[in-house]
Parts: sequence; structure tokens; C-alpha cells
Amino acid sequence: MLYIIRHGKTEWNVKRKIQGRTDTELNEEGRIMTREAAEKYKDVHLDICFSSPLKRARETAETLLAGRDVPIVFDDRLKEMSFGDYEGVEKSFDNPECPINLIFTHPEEYIDPIGGSETFDELFKRTGDFLSEKVLPLVREGKDVLIVGHGAMNLSIISQITKQTIDKYWAPGIVNCQLVPLEVAEDYPNLGKVLRL
Repeated sequence: MLYIIRHGKTEWNVKRKIQGRTDTELNEEGRIMTREAAEKYKDVHLDICFSSPLKRARETAETLLAGRDVPIVFDDRLKEMSFGDYEGVEKSFDNPECPINLIFTHPEEYIDPIGGSETFDELFKRTGDFLSEKVLPLVREGKDVLIVGHGAMNLSIISQITKQTIDKYWAPGIVNCQLVPLEVAEDYPNLGKVLRL
């Protein structure tokens, strides 16, 4: 089984600032919810954890698995989607003209980078490679795998596993510290590919 979880809350989450690759830390609420998640999911069997190396994900992974004999492997391919020059922008939706909003409102129209941001094609390529190389072989052996990551990055994995088209990218939502189980089928020809209508 494959499980995915998003890191605990940060101050930037609270302030609705675009985080992306900016290496923010958990706030106190985030640390509390991470400890609560560790208790809630303590009986979920896990063989290995892969985590983004960014501080907010790293601390979440280490807290979730404290005292458990589950190795944590950090992989740069699990970093959050890069939002380029727009990282740090607060409440972007309060400004309807903010170009980065296109990623969130019409992902199917977001093809070219905006202000140095990462494209969905680039995001899906790196997470698709990660799934193919690291996760799927383990899941096919019957291992239980946890990925600790970020909102947009986690959704790229969910989209590939569920074969969701890009126009519905944000539909599943991704709540902080909520464990999402994913059934992995035998054949995934679309890994690393953005599915467009």
C-alpha cells in the first residue's frame, strides 16, 4: 500500500503565503497536529518512509515515525513545486491580476513557466521518475510505503496514481497531516505524464 501525507502547518500556511521551495518550518500548531497524527496513525503498518528534505516535511516525518523502526529516506524529487518569483506572495487571490493564480484556477491552461515557476510537466517528470524508481518496486513486493510531502507535489503523485486529468488537479484537496491511502495498480503507463483532455 502507498500512503501520502502533507506536512503540518507553517506560519506561511496561516498567512496564505505561497511557499513552494522556500524552506519554512512548522509552527506550534503544526507541531501539535504532527504529534496528534503520530498517535492517530501509530498502528498503520509502514516499511519505509520517503520524505521531502524541506524542514517542514522533514520534521513531520521524524515526528510521525519517532520511536518506530521505519527508515526515513529524503529525496529532492519530493520537494514542493517551485513557484519561482511568487514564493512569499501573500493572499494572491486578493489580487485577481496576479499571474501565478492561473496555476490554481486553471491548471489545464498553465503550460509555460510564470516568473521562473516550475511547470506541471516538470513536476510530473520528477515525481513520476521517483515513483517508478523507488516506490512502485516496493509496493509490488507487498511493502507499505509512506511519502511525506507538500500540497502541490503530493497532488502530482495522486494525479498519476489515480490517472486524474490536469483540469481536476486541485479537486482532491490535501489537508495538513491527513493520511491518504492509494491503491497502486500493476500498470502505470502515464507515470511522469500530465493527462490533458
